[in-house]
Amino acid sequence: MHRSDAPFVSVIIPVFNDGERLQQCLAALAQQTYPRSRFEIIVVDNGSDDLAGLKTLVTAYDNATLVVETRPGSYAARNRGLAVAKGEVIAFTDADCVPAVDWLERGVARLSQDPNCGLVVGRINLFFADPQHPTAVELFESLTAFPQEQLLRDHHGGATANAITWRRVIDQVGPFDMQLKSNGDLEWGQRVFEAGFQQVYADEVQVDHPARRLLRELYQRTVRLAGGYYEVQLKQAKSLGQRQRMFVQALLKNLVPPVFFVVNAFGDGRLKNLNQKLKVSLVMVMVRYISAWEVVRLKLGRTSSRV
Repeated sequence: MHRSDAPFVSVIIPVFNDGERLQQCLAALAQQTYPRSRFEIIVVDNGSDDLAGLKTLVTAYDNATLVVETRPGSYAARNRGLAVAKGEVIAFTDADCVPAVDWLERGVARLSQDPNCGLVVGRINLFFADPQHPTAVELFESLTAFPQEQLLRDHHGGATANAITWRRVIDQVGPFDMQLKSNGDLEWGQRVFEAGFQQVYADEVQVDHPARRLLRELYQRTVRLAGGYYEVQLKQAKSLGQRQRMFVQALLKNLVPPVFFVVNAFGDGRLKNLNQKLKVSLVMVMVRYISAWEVVRLKLGRTSSRV
């Protein structure tokens, strides 16, 4: 695409202590087929230890800008990016993502197909550090992480690792809820849906994302997602009784053994042998109980995690 009338795009990328992978993300954006003069990159630091290093990295790209958001949380960071964005189109990705070279071109084309389209959610491809020797956590992630099409169908939203919208849509439905540490992308997508905009899953609009490798990394993600989902549910509750029921439902959902997941895992051709199937099933059990404990922790008045 080399048209001077291409919509101007603002790509917003929050970052927190992830300069090495941000460099890969920026390098991929520098190779985009979308006209370089028609998009800007806004990197939003959210409390990284090496701000000077990030500034050096970002300023190496002539269409990239670094801004700072001191309030912790990726949604606060994205809102900070929105405050300075100049684009008619807003594209969200994450510092650890590697967008395909035609990510913006395909994303903007899909967004522009229908004048009432309010959100394009694209595919997120997971990759392993060592494809020949994936860890149990990587295998688990490959089966469960970022099911964009399912998220859009069931929750009317998608992960902001790969989401594109019009600025006018954000102006109408409002920015992200900064109080949420996770699931804020789904909560925002629900508002887009309720406002009557069309939402599209576009398999051809792709970014790559590294699968988490270690149990520690999966633990952090599980705590963040469980807390975010529970907080969204509480926000929607209108009475003390509803909040109590949501607590019980969330607890029971995670305490029930994941029988269907285990059955599906044993029949999934992506898992090559019995050892992989057993390991992934055990990881799923662990995730369920970590989630249950996080719900109890939040019920006792603790705060949700940002990492």
